Amino acid sequence: MSLLSEFKEFAMKGNVVDMAVGIVIGAAFGKIVSAFVDAIVMPALGWMIGGVDFSSLAITLGTNAATGEPVTVGYGRFIQALVDFLIVAAAIFMALKAINRLKRPAPAAAPPAPPAEVVLLGEIRDLLRQR
Repeated sequence: MSLLSEFKEFAMKGNVVDMAVGIVIGAAFGKIVSAFVDAIVMPALGWMIGGVDFSSLAITLGTNAATGEPVTVGYGRFIQALVDFLIVAAAIFMALKAINRLKRPAPAAAPPAPPAEVVLLGEIRDLLRQR
């Protein structure tokens, strides 16, 4: 089997195509969530705790000797990325929970009542045992 035919067989498997679609949709969903967090969640959260802008939160370690610019650790962007992740994780959890609920088989229906002949034969059997 040639390398090209092996690659074609691999690429055409259903789970590879499904994974590719999932990655593309996940990337688009990530952009939507990032925009939601940047434009709505973080400003509201900053306003609720006293007007803090999370993206500008940083710790200054000192100045760069060569350029004279301050050296900072921007932990506010990390907090924002953490909130992004938590929202994405919660949304994916809820989506998977809904999908799993749809996949569950319907509860089995009660078995149908036995035919009248079977019921009568059972009653005759019980009467014969009593004798």
